[in-house]
Amino acid sequence: MIERVDNPGAEAFSPAKRFGELLKQRLEKDPTFYVFSPDETTSNKLDKVFETSDRLWNLPKKDWDLPEAENGRIVELLSENTLFAAMVGHILNNEPAVMTSYESFFPIVTSQILQQIKFFEQSDAVEWRPKYPSLNLLSTSTCWRQDHNGFSHQSPALISTLLALPSNRVNCLFPVDDVAVEPTFDFMLSSKNVVNLTTFDKNLEPRWIDSYHADFLFKNGGASVFKFISDESPDFIFTAAGDITTREAIFAIRILKEDVPEIKIRFVGINALSYNAIGTTDNKLSHEIFNDYFTTDRPIIANFHGYPETLRNILVHYANQDRLSVHGFVEKGSTTTPFEMLAWNGASRYNLAIDVAEKLGRTDLVEKYQKILNENSEYAKMFGVDKIDLI
Repeated sequence: MIERVDNPGAEAFSPAKRFGELLKQRLEKDPTFYVFSPDETTSNKLDKVFETSDRLWNLPKKDWDLPEAENGRIVELLSENTLFAAMVGHILNNEPAVMTSYESFFPIVTSQILQQIKFFEQSDAVEWRPKYPSLNLLSTSTCWRQDHNGFSHQSPALISTLLALPSNRVNCLFPVDDVAVEPTFDFMLSSKNVVNLTTFDKNLEPRWIDSYHADFLFKNGGASVFKFISDESPDFIFTAAGDITTREAIFAIRILKEDVPEIKIRFVGINALSYNAIGTTDNKLSHEIFNDYFTTDRPIIANFHGYPETLRNILVHYANQDRLSVHGFVEKGSTTTPFEMLAWNGASRYNLAIDVAEKLGRTDLVEKYQKILNENSEYAKMFGVDKIDLI
């Protein structure tokens, strides 16, 4: 438990590493719990689980094989469809599980996910049916950090598909840092008859909040004001869902506060989205709290892990669309540097700062920030790394 974070953003940790530790603990105390993964348990930095369990393997072992056993509870199989079907059979035996995959490959099992949602819905109408463990999906190796795989591995499409379902049985979860991973994990494993899709970066990301704040985010409808970077009576509201997009939004605020110290900005973090709402299926953010956080009339600059229209379609249920400026992944990708991926999609800290500078009529700042973006682009092309430090 992290009781306090004295200097938010000063230290960086891997959310995936923390999730791996929690998976290990769950495997230790629950012999019915299984982890399903195509072949990416280690590359997704979840390898802590191998301290508790081997891979499941029933064929003769060779000298070159990795740790494997007939009683292993880590199932690796390079077929998302087969793997998903195996996990469904497991949870229908009333035993919990998590499936992890690269974000771009999860859409392969979209139809199977939709069928399972239908099953959950019909199951609830039958008295003798138990409440089943939720379908828990962990999406890592995301669109924003495919430094080597490139455009083929850049797709947050499953988020949009699931959030569009009026069944209201989907939670898309975006822990803001490694601390926020723990209540996310607890929520996933305690929920019943829903689909939980959790998305985060496997690389080092800044730590922003303590454990109390992380718990509050879940209990308070999936959003809260990050006071360490926020002003009272704000002129602009920044918000984000996703660890990388949150990082960029907070850095944008710091840039603007240095160049335009007279403006006031508030940051509202979002850790959960469900059908037409911020928050989870059973704990949605109310319009009253939204208006308290976001005000009723200030411009909202949003930065989203996935496609901008997906978040926009949720925010319009709370605020007039004229207030909204939503950034996110707009299908601009290639094998490039991490900051260039953000800049190409208009989701970097300087793109967000330009958004505000344009609203203020500060052409000098627009030119300044665009010059910085251009310089980084040229540097990245020449040296293969970013000139701008991510954290």
